Amino acid sequence: MVRRPLGNHHDGPDTLLVTSDMRQTQKATSDTRTEAADLREVITRARVVLWDFDGPICRLFAGHSAERVAERLVDWLEGRGLHGLLTEPERESLDPHVVLRAVDRRHPGSDLVAELEERLTKEELRAVVSAWPTPYADPLIRTWTAVGARLAVTTNNSPRVASRYLEGRGLTACFAPHLYGRTQDLHLLKPDPHCLKRALNAMGSAPGDALMIGDTPSDFLAASAAGVPFLGYARNERKEKLLRGVGATAVVGSLDVVLKVIRRQA
Repeated sequence: MVRRPLGNHHDGPDTLLVTSDMRQTQKATSDTRTEAADLREVITRARVVLWDFDGPICRLFAGHSAERVAERLVDWLEGRGLHGLLTEPERESLDPHVVLRAVDRRHPGSDLVAELEERLTKEELRAVVSAWPTPYADPLIRTWTAVGARLAVTTNNSPRVASRYLEGRGLTACFAPHLYGRTQDLHLLKPDPHCLKRALNAMGSAPGDALMIGDTPSDFLAASAAGVPFLGYARNERKEKLLRGVGATAVVGSLDVVLKVIRRQA
């Protein structure tokens, strides 16, 4: 217990009792202020913003289940007599990208992979109709553009899908022509930094002048490999835990936090 002198105006014993709980509260307040300042710095210094698509901009599979898409891809493979191409965990992953990557590892660059990728793209295009906009994403995109930032999409989804969604939301002009996504070279999907580097090169930006907004560990790892500062978007505790688990330190639970910083900057 620490005793600190008070002024003569104090009634009672001329000491202030500082408990361990008070010290912890003071430290937590200080840490929160430091984190907020660091977050503002990360956001305001960005001249180029690289957005992951499914997550930060929208929930692509909100109304068109990703699990069902994965099942359809597995069924299609099995219908071609390729049941043994996937391991049991891969078949049960319920993640279409897991299925696609697994086939590509065993038959890289094959017609089979090309057809499977096209099937996934068609499923993603169907999902656009029922995708949910991420809260505050639309006004943040427009506001950031209005204050002079340049935006790009860097995604593992098909760029055709991002283009269709953005067109439907009236946001194409905020990004075009900088939409970088999945190609048939599937080994270049994030966490490989390929699509981020394509965006930086096309936009003439140094990595340190950019900011990547993503919601998965692969987004963080790609940004780290490209030398780009990272801002994590975590819509729930599970997402936040995954991001912080790989080393992300700047993480927000709502894009409203970012929007407020940008509006104050304007």
